[in-house]
Amino acid sequence: MNFDYNEEQQLLADSVRRFIQKDYDFEARRKIVAGEGWSAAAWRTFAEMGLLGLAVPAEHGGFGGGAVDLMGVMEAFGEALVVEPFLPTAALGARLVARAGSEAQKNRILPQLAGGKLKLAFAHAETGARYDLSSVRATAKRSGAGWRLEGEKLGVLAAPLAEMLIVSAVSGNAVRLFLVNADQAKITGYRNLDGQLAGDIVLLDAAAEPLGERDALPLIEEVVDFATALVCAEGVGAMKYACDATLEYLKTRKQFGVPIGSFQALQHRIVDMFIACEQARSMACLACSKMDSHENERERVRAVSAAKIKVADSARLVSQEAVQLHGGMGMTEELKISHTFRRLTLIAQQFGDADHHLERFTRAGE
Repeated sequence: MNFDYNEEQQLLADSVRRFIQKDYDFEARRKIVAGEGWSAAAWRTFAEMGLLGLAVPAEHGGFGGGAVDLMGVMEAFGEALVVEPFLPTAALGARLVARAGSEAQKNRILPQLAGGKLKLAFAHAETGARYDLSSVRATAKRSGAGWRLEGEKLGVLAAPLAEMLIVSAVSGNAVRLFLVNADQAKITGYRNLDGQLAGDIVLLDAAAEPLGERDALPLIEEVVDFATALVCAEGVGAMKYACDATLEYLKTRKQFGVPIGSFQALQHRIVDMFIACEQARSMACLACSKMDSHENERERVRAVSAAKIKVADSARLVSQEAVQLHGGMGMTEELKISHTFRRLTLIAQQFGDADHHLERFTRAGE
């Protein structure tokens, strides 16, 4: 399997990194997080660069890209710890609308999304569900010519920023998807450990528009797998930064008159970090390629879950070693490595932890 990007993918990843180096360094990110929690200027730049339309079909103003096309972008975002709602809008939201929406809905939503004029959030998780995607208790009922939703959703990424929500709810015996304007929901916003915005949502007789006519659970599982593969790529980028920053620190920090990187015990630990990062990257590449190959569901599930297991384990090892090798400085707010530690901690849990995906991987192989 070829783990290298093609020319277009590499050029896109390089252009993202140039923007990050120029306008989204760590100090700029700290100001964004300390302020509104996202940058409207950065979001406009993402739209101008075509990033928000990568997963949008070409006939609706995008590029029709797959997981592999997005992987380089997610790696770069992982290195920079980007906090803008790219994943909820340009991956989860765009793919759900593109797969489930009517032509009218696609024409209305996707061009706005690709142009940076509309932010989406996918509201699915509920109390007690943990990582079970089939556990949905929010309800949808017809009301005249429309629909009304009742229920609560927890931990919705980018909920405070979204103008429109994609909400899962039970209608009859099926889980369906609905479009809800954000002003129809009560949203309690907060910041996650990594500084990204999220929120809890309460729906009380909220007006809704159906997104698709069939049982949406298989689509939800497929799209969450798509997002999981991209989160794995983001984790690889964050781990790469942690490895590079730690290696540089070992070369410059001195004890007993010599760089601490000259101590063999520390050399072994940094090598273990780089090996874990490369293993995680290989598994993330496999997961993204399986998402794009449209093979059977079993192969997709096993590849994505295997990648998430490896990324979760590697994220824990790399982040903890990076902090320990930096000493007390590794936990300070002023050092980017502490923020990378937090993001990797959440990536290990996002869309299912290692235990959940190990069980899922085993079930898919039976």
